[in-house]
Amino acid sequence: MKKRDQIVRLENISKSFEGLGVVHDLDLSIYHGEFVTLLGPSGCGKTTLLRIIGGFERQDFGKVFIDGKEVSKLPPNKREVNTVFQSYALFPHLSVYDNVAFGLKMTKTPKNQIKDMVMSALDTVMLRDFADRMPQNLSGGQQQRVAIARAIVKQPKVLLLDEPLSALDYKLRKQMQTELKQIQRKLGITFIFVTHDQEEALSMSDRVIVMNEGVIQQDGSPKEVYENPKNMFVARFVGEINVLHAVIEKTMHGKLMANVEGRECVLTKDHKFLEGDRVRLLLRPEDIRLEHIKDADNDYPLQGFIEETTYKGATLDSVVRLDSGTTITASEFFDEDDPEFEYKTGEKVAVKWVDGWEVLLPDE
Repeated sequence: MKKRDQIVRLENISKSFEGLGVVHDLDLSIYHGEFVTLLGPSGCGKTTLLRIIGGFERQDFGKVFIDGKEVSKLPPNKREVNTVFQSYALFPHLSVYDNVAFGLKMTKTPKNQIKDMVMSALDTVMLRDFADRMPQNLSGGQQQRVAIARAIVKQPKVLLLDEPLSALDYKLRKQMQTELKQIQRKLGITFIFVTHDQEEALSMSDRVIVMNEGVIQQDGSPKEVYENPKNMFVARFVGEINVLHAVIEKTMHGKLMANVEGRECVLTKDHKFLEGDRVRLLLRPEDIRLEHIKDADNDYPLQGFIEETTYKGATLDSVVRLDSGTTITASEFFDEDDPEFEYKTGEKVAVKWVDGWEVLLPDE
């Protein structure tokens, strides 16, 4: 099977609960070997979509295909997918080994094959030495890995993961993000992961599907979603963002002259806007550069006053109130050897950004 072969295809999927639409006429293709994350706030439809793929919910309209075969009306046990739930759902009275072997025994896999398959799955999640332990004697991260081993032991074509890291503490969650990605690469099967955590989605995924109100807002690589959000929902939901109001005054040779928060600025990237268009200029905090204004220099396009600074070790975060009254945040790598790299509350500073790193969206 080629890497770009479709493994999951959803056509015109719609789902309502008690008359309230949760997923609206949604199309989506997922390919073999991808790590795809469905990202969005609570109630956006991402878990419902996952459950429709797994067969735990029946869509009202549309079709579900897995590996080219329509499975729209098939129950979960007839689909070549397995699911890791948020609660792990391990059997407390069974050992790690028996938890992983349970599904194989239910499908009457020959006994002489079960041991090799179970131990191979435990090797994948690095729990071979824990085969005889009971679930209550494992840490949260180990229990999660048992749940993954149980899901992969039958070598499904697709593994569905419904917020499996949400119950873990921060340090363990970060560790498991790395381990999950390594497991996915080792197995080479498709992972479809649901989360509301933007950092989790960006760090683990090949593709991120951003959802809101049952509709896909953006489908792209983590880099595309973060650096080039398609709309204000994506911009605000994925990471921190500064939003400035601007009006395009002139277009010239691929550049734009714009009035940004009452000041004239040259935008060095052709954003395909016309003179007179009202736009929103988006900047990530890490894209902004601040400079001291030593004299009454009015040549800097944007200026403001330092309201607050926060030292975070690697970065210095500064809150700046622009002359227009708009408040923005800048996050700069801290240079302890530079005596100039320090701002005082109330100090006036120039506000710049890396040429071409701004994003412009219509002011709707």
